[in-house]
Amino acid sequence: QRSEGHPSGKFKLPTHYDMVHYGHSNQLRQAKAMGDFLIVGVHTDAEISKHKGPPVFTQAERYKMVRAIKWVDEIVEGAPYVTTLETLDKYNCDFCVHGDDITLTVDGKDTYAEVKREGRYRECKRTQGVSTTDLVGRMLLMTKAHHSNMDNPDYQQHTDNFGKGPKGHSPWTGVSQFLQTSQKIIQFASGKEPQPGDTIIYVAGAFDLFHIGHVDFLEMVYKQAERPYVIVGLHFDQEVNRYKGKNYPIMNIHERTLSVLACRYVSEVVIGAPYAVGKDLLDHFKVDLVCHGKTEVFPDKDGSDPYAEPRKRGIFRIINSGNNLTTDDIVQRIIENRLQFEARNQKKEAKEMAVIEAMKRREQQEQSGAAAQ
Repeated sequence: QRSEGHPSGKFKLPTHYDMVHYGHSNQLRQAKAMGDFLIVGVHTDAEISKHKGPPVFTQAERYKMVRAIKWVDEIVEGAPYVTTLETLDKYNCDFCVHGDDITLTVDGKDTYAEVKREGRYRECKRTQGVSTTDLVGRMLLMTKAHHSNMDNPDYQQHTDNFGKGPKGHSPWTGVSQFLQTSQKIIQFASGKEPQPGDTIIYVAGAFDLFHIGHVDFLEMVYKQAERPYVIVGLHFDQEVNRYKGKNYPIMNIHERTLSVLACRYVSEVVIGAPYAVGKDLLDHFKVDLVCHGKTEVFPDKDGSDPYAEPRKRGIFRIINSGNNLTTDDIVQRIIENRLQFEARNQKKEAKEMAVIEAMKRREQQEQSGAAAQ
């Protein structure tokens, strides 16, 4: 059943998600709002490498990350790079959704030409201020300009330099500043209050560059109770920088909030949680259990244990998620692939610029044709 006015039934969103971030989650949120059942097709590493360059996460990691996003109903592993009508029919989808940036095959053709022709294509808006290009730039530059309360001449310079070819600038590959609004947080938040009988579990950390290590940890936390209500306390940028150093966090507090809220295991986020998990916080949220992963617990500014109170109450638990991946590991992956990333972005930009030029030429021809008549 396919009604033109209001799309119904299933629909599909094909994606590579070489690095899954809150911009992708926002795309999935918008897509889900267009229909009833969201199937996400995720490409293999081989497909991405052929069309775009090296992905940051492996296909197994990306499949698991996309499954953990709360608006996703089902995923198709190893989805074809070009979405055909045959693919849509195979999975019983009414239409497919993509962002308003252009996606080109390796030979420069629009990946969605066929489904567009048949009217089985919908578009959602790209999230301003985040792209894989931008995040890679923040990692490589080692500046702290992306932290939430800094003036940022460094960031401006990075905007002007990173991920662009020598000529021109594609609006799809470029970098812009992310602006948080209360509306965005409301759209991402579950809005659910804890119910009687729920076990309220509190975890705290940076949750920077939200990745598969975080997903595995939060899934294990979620499994600690029959009816879990998981609250994630996010530390402010300056606090994270105090214990992590370098240019961490790579994502600022606003971006980390959306990243964590998009995860299906999370009910609520404390934006700028105190570093010490003290009496006030535990009593305020009526916390039943406090969890921490296998990573090191850094002492508070005064050298004290931030988990002293939950330990005293006997509600502190160390969780082994079986995944040792850290934000540091991801940054290492990026640095190792740095040259390939830069080449990839320049190639992508060049292809997009060629399409923009062709679109402009077509427009001019149509205008001159209309004028001649």
